[in-house]
Amino acid sequence: MKKYVSILTVLMAIFLLSGCSNTAPITADSTGVWNHFVIYPFSQLIQYVAYMFNDSYGLAIVFLTIVIRFLILPLTLKQTKNQEKMKKIQPEIKQLREKYTGKDRESQLKLQNELMTVYKKHEVNPLSMGCLPLLIQMPILMAFYYAIIKTKEIALHNFLWFNLGTADPLHLLPVLAALTTLVQYKLSTAELAAENPQMKMMGYIMPIIILSSAWKLAAVLPLYWMVGNVFLTIQTVILKRIKKKTASTSS
Repeated sequence: MKKYVSILTVLMAIFLLSGCSNTAPITADSTGVWNHFVIYPFSQLIQYVAYMFNDSYGLAIVFLTIVIRFLILPLTLKQTKNQEKMKKIQPEIKQLREKYTGKDRESQLKLQNELMTVYKKHEVNPLSMGCLPLLIQMPILMAFYYAIIKTKEIALHNFLWFNLGTADPLHLLPVLAALTTLVQYKLSTAELAAENPQMKMMGYIMPIIILSSAWKLAAVLPLYWMVGNVFLTIQTVILKRIKKKTASTSS
Protein backbone atom coordinates (compact mmCIF):
# COMPACT_ATOMS: atom_id res chain seq x y z
CA MET A 1 0.00 0.00 0.00
CA LYS A 2 2.84 2.41 0.86
CA LYS A 3 4.38 1.65 -2.50
CA TYR A 4 1.17 2.56 -4.33
CA VAL A 5 0.66 5.71 -2.27
CA SER A 6 4.13 6.81 -3.33
CA ILE A 7 3.44 6.01 -6.98
CA LEU A 8 0.15 7.89 -6.87
CA THR A 9 1.78 10.91 -5.24
CA VAL A 10 4.50 10.98 -7.90
CA LEU A 11 1.90 10.73 -10.67
CA MET A 12 -0.10 13.59 -9.19
CA ALA A 13 3.09 15.68 -8.86
CA ILE A 14 3.94 15.03 -12.51
CA PHE A 15 0.40 15.97 -13.48
CA LEU A 16 0.61 19.23 -11.54
CA LEU A 17 4.00 20.13 -12.97
CA SER A 18 2.91 19.31 -16.49
CA GLY A 19 0.19 21.95 -16.12
CA CYS A 20 2.96 24.48 -16.70
CA SER A 21 4.07 22.86 -19.95
CA ASN A 22 3.27 23.80 -23.53
CA THR A 23 -0.46 24.34 -24.03
CA ALA A 24 -0.38 25.13 -27.75
CA PRO A 25 -3.70 24.41 -29.54
CA ILE A 26 -4.14 20.80 -30.58
CA THR A 27 -4.80 20.06 -34.28
CA ALA A 28 -4.56 17.14 -36.68
CA ASP A 29 -1.06 18.39 -37.55
CA SER A 30 0.20 18.42 -33.94
CA THR A 31 3.45 16.53 -33.58
CA GLY A 32 4.41 14.04 -30.93
CA VAL A 33 2.90 10.65 -30.12
CA TRP A 34 0.98 11.90 -27.06
CA ASN A 35 -0.45 14.92 -28.89
CA HIS A 36 -1.26 13.25 -32.21
CA PHE A 37 -2.46 9.82 -31.11
CA VAL A 38 -3.99 10.54 -27.70
CA ILE A 39 -4.92 14.17 -27.06
CA TYR A 40 -6.18 14.99 -30.55
CA PRO A 41 -8.48 11.91 -30.75
CA PHE A 42 -9.85 12.79 -27.31
CA SER A 43 -10.51 16.34 -28.47
CA GLN A 44 -12.38 15.04 -31.50
CA LEU A 45 -14.35 12.58 -29.37
CA ILE A 46 -15.45 15.29 -26.94
CA GLN A 47 -16.56 17.53 -29.80
CA TYR A 48 -18.46 14.67 -31.45
CA VAL A 49 -20.29 13.77 -28.23
CA ALA A 50 -21.01 17.46 -27.54
CA TYR A 51 -22.76 17.67 -30.91
CA MET A 52 -25.25 15.07 -29.64
CA PHE A 53 -25.91 17.26 -26.59
CA ASN A 54 -26.63 20.45 -28.53
CA ASP A 55 -22.97 21.55 -28.40
CA SER A 56 -22.77 21.31 -24.60
CA TYR A 57 -19.20 20.27 -23.87
CA GLY A 58 -19.97 20.08 -20.16
CA LEU A 59 -22.65 17.44 -20.72
CA ALA A 60 -20.29 15.66 -23.08
CA ILE A 61 -17.67 15.43 -20.31
CA VAL A 62 -20.27 14.11 -17.85
CA PHE A 63 -21.48 11.53 -20.39
CA LEU A 64 -17.95 10.35 -21.28
CA THR A 65 -17.03 10.11 -17.60
CA ILE A 66 -19.98 7.78 -17.03
CA VAL A 67 -19.03 5.76 -20.12
CA ILE A 68 -15.48 5.36 -18.79
CA ARG A 69 -16.85 4.23 -15.44
CA PHE A 70 -18.96 1.61 -17.18
CA LEU A 71 -15.91 0.42 -19.13
CA ILE A 72 -13.90 -0.11 -15.95
CA LEU A 73 -16.92 -1.56 -14.13
CA PRO A 74 -15.54 -5.15 -14.30
CA LEU A 75 -12.45 -3.93 -12.46
CA THR A 76 -14.47 -2.14 -9.76
CA LEU A 77 -16.75 -5.16 -9.34
CA LYS A 78 -13.67 -7.35 -8.93
CA GLN A 79 -12.39 -4.86 -6.38
CA THR A 80 -15.69 -5.06 -4.48
CA LYS A 81 -15.52 -8.86 -4.47
CA ASN A 82 -11.95 -8.63 -3.21
CA GLN A 83 -13.07 -6.34 -0.40
CA GLU A 84 -15.70 -8.86 0.68
CA LYS A 85 -13.00 -11.53 0.89
CA MET A 86 -10.81 -9.13 2.85
CA LYS A 87 -13.55 -8.60 5.44
CA LYS A 88 -13.73 -12.33 6.08
CA ILE A 89 -10.01 -12.64 6.81
CA GLN A 90 -9.80 -9.61 9.11
CA PRO A 91 -9.63 -11.79 12.27
CA GLU A 92 -6.56 -13.60 10.89
CA ILE A 93 -4.94 -10.32 9.91
CA LYS A 94 -5.66 -8.83 13.33
CA GLN A 95 -4.03 -11.83 15.03
CA LEU A 96 -0.91 -11.42 12.90
CA ARG A 97 -0.68 -7.70 13.67
CA GLU A 98 -0.98 -8.47 17.39
CA LYS A 99 1.66 -11.17 17.03
CA TYR A 100 4.19 -8.95 15.27
CA THR A 101 4.00 -5.64 17.09
CA GLY A 102 7.67 -4.80 16.72
CA LYS A 103 8.66 -1.87 14.53
CA ASP A 104 12.06 -3.29 13.61
CA ARG A 105 12.71 -4.41 10.05
CA GLU A 106 12.81 -8.12 10.88
CA SER A 107 9.40 -8.08 12.59
CA GLN A 108 7.85 -6.08 9.78
CA LEU A 109 9.24 -8.47 7.14
CA LYS A 110 7.83 -11.45 9.03
CA LEU A 111 4.47 -9.71 9.27
CA GLN A 112 4.42 -8.92 5.56
CA ASN A 113 5.41 -12.49 4.63
CA GLU A 114 2.67 -13.99 6.79
CA LEU A 115 0.13 -11.50 5.49
CA MET A 116 0.99 -12.46 1.92
CA THR A 117 0.55 -16.14 2.87
CA VAL A 118 -2.95 -15.38 4.19
CA TYR A 119 -3.80 -13.33 1.08
CA LYS A 120 -2.63 -16.15 -1.18
CA LYS A 121 -4.54 -18.75 0.83
CA HIS A 122 -7.83 -16.86 0.47
CA GLU A 123 -7.08 -15.59 -3.06
CA VAL A 124 -7.12 -11.95 -2.02
CA ASN A 125 -5.21 -9.32 -4.00
CA PRO A 126 -4.27 -6.47 -1.61
CA LEU A 127 -3.08 -4.28 -4.51
CA SER A 128 -6.60 -3.99 -5.89
CA MET A 129 -8.01 -2.55 -2.68
CA GLY A 130 -7.69 1.12 -3.45
CA CYS A 131 -5.21 2.75 -5.80
CA LEU A 132 -5.21 0.46 -8.82
CA PRO A 133 -8.45 1.71 -10.46
CA LEU A 134 -7.30 5.30 -10.04
CA LEU A 135 -3.86 4.55 -11.47
CA ILE A 136 -5.48 2.97 -14.53
CA GLN A 137 -7.58 6.11 -15.02
CA MET A 138 -4.65 8.54 -14.81
CA PRO A 139 -3.72 8.42 -18.55
CA ILE A 140 -7.39 8.90 -19.47
CA LEU A 141 -7.74 11.79 -17.06
CA MET A 142 -4.60 13.48 -18.38
CA ALA A 143 -5.81 13.03 -21.98
CA PHE A 144 -9.14 14.58 -21.00
CA TYR A 145 -7.41 17.49 -19.31
CA TYR A 146 -5.10 18.39 -22.17
CA ALA A 147 -7.70 17.76 -24.87
CA ILE A 148 -9.82 20.44 -23.21
CA ILE A 149 -7.22 23.07 -22.40
CA LYS A 150 -5.65 22.68 -25.87
CA THR A 151 -8.96 22.94 -27.73
CA LYS A 152 -10.12 26.56 -27.64
CA GLU A 153 -13.78 25.80 -28.30
CA ILE A 154 -13.93 23.42 -25.33
CA ALA A 155 -11.71 25.39 -22.97
CA LEU A 156 -13.80 28.56 -23.33
CA HIS A 157 -17.11 26.72 -23.07
CA ASN A 158 -19.22 27.87 -20.12
CA PHE A 159 -20.92 25.10 -18.17
CA LEU A 160 -22.97 25.95 -15.09
CA TRP A 161 -20.89 28.63 -13.29
CA PHE A 162 -17.43 27.84 -14.71
CA ASN A 163 -15.42 27.45 -17.93
CA LEU A 164 -14.15 23.94 -18.55
CA GLY A 165 -10.62 25.06 -19.39
CA THR A 166 -10.03 27.32 -16.37
CA ALA A 167 -10.14 26.85 -12.61
CA ASP A 168 -13.51 26.98 -10.88
CA PRO A 169 -13.75 30.63 -9.68
CA LEU A 170 -15.81 29.56 -6.65
CA HIS A 171 -13.58 26.53 -5.91
CA LEU A 172 -16.78 24.61 -5.31
CA LEU A 173 -15.93 21.74 -7.67
CA PRO A 174 -12.61 20.88 -5.95
CA VAL A 175 -14.38 20.82 -2.59
CA LEU A 176 -17.19 18.62 -3.95
CA ALA A 177 -14.67 16.30 -5.61
CA ALA A 178 -12.81 15.90 -2.30
CA LEU A 179 -16.01 15.41 -0.29
CA THR A 180 -17.42 12.80 -2.68
CA THR A 181 -14.07 10.98 -2.55
CA LEU A 182 -14.31 10.89 1.25
CA VAL A 183 -17.94 9.71 1.11
CA GLN A 184 -17.00 6.94 -1.30
CA TYR A 185 -14.16 5.86 0.98
CA LYS A 186 -16.44 5.80 4.02
CA LEU A 187 -19.07 3.83 2.14
CA SER A 188 -16.82 1.24 0.54
CA THR A 189 -13.61 0.73 2.53
CA ALA A 190 -13.96 2.39 5.94
CA GLU A 191 -14.85 -0.92 7.61
CA LEU A 192 -11.70 -2.56 6.27
CA ALA A 193 -9.57 0.48 7.01
CA ALA A 194 -10.49 0.27 10.70
CA GLU A 195 -8.14 -2.73 10.90
CA ASN A 196 -5.56 -1.36 8.46
CA PRO A 197 -3.78 1.88 9.46
CA GLN A 198 -2.22 2.28 6.01
CA MET A 199 -5.55 1.99 4.23
CA LYS A 200 -7.13 4.35 6.74
CA MET A 201 -4.39 6.90 6.12
CA MET A 202 -4.91 6.55 2.36
CA GLY A 203 -8.63 7.19 2.76
CA TYR A 204 -7.94 10.62 4.25
CA ILE A 205 -4.92 11.49 2.10
CA MET A 206 -6.74 11.01 -1.21
CA PRO A 207 -9.35 13.78 -0.67
CA ILE A 208 -6.54 16.16 0.31
CA ILE A 209 -4.54 15.26 -2.81
CA ILE A 210 -7.61 15.75 -4.99
CA LEU A 211 -8.52 19.07 -3.36
CA SER A 212 -5.00 20.50 -3.70
CA SER A 213 -4.59 19.16 -7.26
CA ALA A 214 -7.88 20.56 -8.52
CA TRP A 215 -7.75 23.93 -6.76
CA LYS A 216 -5.97 25.83 -9.55
CA LEU A 217 -6.27 23.48 -12.50
CA ALA A 218 -8.99 23.41 -15.18
CA ALA A 219 -12.48 22.71 -13.82
CA VAL A 220 -12.77 19.55 -15.95
CA LEU A 221 -10.45 17.80 -13.48
CA PRO A 222 -12.70 18.04 -10.39
CA LEU A 223 -15.78 17.65 -12.60
CA TYR A 224 -14.47 14.27 -13.79
CA TRP A 225 -13.65 13.17 -10.23
CA MET A 226 -16.98 14.33 -8.81
CA VAL A 227 -19.11 12.61 -11.49
CA GLY A 228 -17.03 9.45 -11.17
CA ASN A 229 -17.41 9.44 -7.38
CA VAL A 230 -21.18 9.92 -7.59
CA PHE A 231 -21.33 7.00 -10.05
CA LEU A 232 -19.28 4.82 -7.68
CA THR A 233 -21.42 5.81 -4.69
CA ILE A 234 -24.63 4.85 -6.50
CA GLN A 235 -23.02 1.61 -7.65
CA THR A 236 -21.91 0.78 -4.09
CA VAL A 237 -25.37 1.46 -2.65
CA ILE A 238 -27.01 -0.74 -5.30
CA LEU A 239 -24.55 -3.59 -4.74
CA LYS A 240 -25.05 -3.42 -0.97
CA ARG A 241 -28.82 -3.57 -1.37
CA ILE A 242 -28.53 -6.53 -3.74
CA LYS A 243 -26.24 -8.30 -1.29
CA LYS A 244 -28.58 -7.59 1.62
CA LYS A 245 -31.59 -8.80 -0.34
CA THR A 246 -29.75 -11.96 -1.41
CA ALA A 247 -28.67 -12.67 2.17
CA SER A 248 -32.21 -12.22 3.53
CA THR A 249 -33.63 -14.47 0.78
CA SER A 250 -31.11 -17.24 1.40
CA SER A 251 -31.70 -17.14 5.15
